[in-house]
Amino acid sequence: MSEFLKLAYELIAKIIYNIVQCFVALFRLLFTGWAEYATIFGTYFWTLSPVAKVLAIILALVLIAIPILIVVLLVRHFYLNMKLKADNEDNSTLYREIGRLNKQVLDLIDEKNKLLALKVNAMGGTERIPYMGASALTDDKLPTVGNVTSGQMAVDYVGGEGGTPVPVGTVSGDVNVENVGEGKNLGTVTVNRDMTEDTTQITAIRFPKLTLVDEKYIDYVKPDYDNSITLQQFAEGYRLFAASQMKLYYTPEIVRRFVAGMAASKILILEGISGTGKTSLPYSFSRYMKNPATIVSVQPSFRDRTELLGYFNEFSKRFNETEFLRALYEAGYREDPSLIVLDEMNLARIEYYFAEMLSVLEMPSHDEWVLDLVPTAWPKDPKLLDAGKIHISDTLWFVGTANNDDSTFTITDKVYDRAVPIELNERAAAFECEPYPATPISTTHLMELFAQAKVEHPISEATLEKMNKLDTYLQTRFKLAFGNRIIKQMYEFIPVYVACGGTELDGLDYIIARKVLKKFESLNVTFVRDEIKELIEYIEKTFGKTKMEDSRSYLLRIQNLY
Repeated sequence: MSEFLKLAYELIAKIIYNIVQCFVALFRLLFTGWAEYATIFGTYFWTLSPVAKVLAIILALVLIAIPILIVVLLVRHFYLNMKLKADNEDNSTLYREIGRLNKQVLDLIDEKNKLLALKVNAMGGTERIPYMGASALTDDKLPTVGNVTSGQMAVDYVGGEGGTPVPVGTVSGDVNVENVGEGKNLGTVTVNRDMTEDTTQITAIRFPKLTLVDEKYIDYVKPDYDNSITLQQFAEGYRLFAASQMKLYYTPEIVRRFVAGMAASKILILEGISGTGKTSLPYSFSRYMKNPATIVSVQPSFRDRTELLGYFNEFSKRFNETEFLRALYEAGYREDPSLIVLDEMNLARIEYYFAEMLSVLEMPSHDEWVLDLVPTAWPKDPKLLDAGKIHISDTLWFVGTANNDDSTFTITDKVYDRAVPIELNERAAAFECEPYPATPISTTHLMELFAQAKVEHPISEATLEKMNKLDTYLQTRFKLAFGNRIIKQMYEFIPVYVACGGTELDGLDYIIARKVLKKFESLNVTFVRDEIKELIEYIEKTFGKTKMEDSRSYLLRIQNLY
């Protein structure tokens, strides 16, 4: 046993000795060894050549920097640990304070609910009435015991002057809505609970804004429409009106594209840099037709259809209406074209908040252009609502403005395919002209002009043949196709563009550049750079070197960009 203790003693002593020697050596390395280092350095330094002396100085600086760096790191680590410990203590105090405040909030909410219950039950006699919501405190009709406990709805109070409840006698019969609130002795009004909806339907106006629109058009007199105007006169007249009346200047090409875009789609997208008149174009165009546009500012928070159409509040029994919904409804009363402008429409994802509208406008029959607002109809709903549904009028166009910068979302192909994009990247030169009056035009006449243009200016066989060749080339080389929707828009856009004073090839060029070649942005252009160069040469060979300027310019820009 003594031998084992001796063995253990020597092993443990040696380990402790080595550990102590490590700390001693580390202490000598960092602190006490500097005298020895200096002696060695001084012994050799004066015998070295000039180059070797420089190297020796560099070596000394490096060796000095290493322990200094170690000390700095150790101090910094110690400091951070101390700070983290202090932060944890501060956070614990903060968490306790947050918990205390949350408890106070819950206590206040509970106290508020008790006070509301007391106010409601104060009108119910000796029996208590379940809480009926905030409307029980503000509506003209207050709930009673019979309202809850019996099989009938009994209205025992009606609003008197200044909102003071007035007790009434006992009379059975139908509700006389006109007398409620006048302080008259109406008697108890009994209504059977067999009704399909709550009796609040009798007096509730769910759509106050739309009801005001109904009142506005009771004595509406239609303007004197100019139904003899041609498309070219209509387009040129707008340029003169905007310049003379509003000091806004646009090139003839932009106006032609806008009018032709109205023929091709119910959705137009105005793109370009800021300050080129994107919002002013539809605003002034609507003034030209004497039917001012509604401008809706799109917010980044837009996520679904309720941002545009609003929603029904079950608590207040009111529909939270928006200006978009009001304009949508009012268009049903108008015979002239109506414009709704979605300003900065790509601040939010268009395919989210505008998805239902994109789908509805794709329906072939205008009878199917219907949106559901509420599930059932109430007696005092607006006149043009059909069982809680609103019809999108064929007199309505949607115009969106879009900037392409870091604050916006990319407009997807789903939106581009359904819309007609119009690019405004430069301001038109100002010009002087005589004052030109506004020219109201009916939607019926405008659609007749569009149809007439398709008859008088059909796409020529030569242009169709060249278009088909280009389509085949794009499918073979790039797997890009025109698509049925784009073809349909071409047949609508080009004849109207020609009727407004443009040329057939320019109209085709614009549609190809903005609707077909734009799909290159979704490709990896780096790998098809040479093919794009060949495509430019093919376009020049097929259509002519001086033709298809928009398409060639767009391809060159894409090629240089990547």
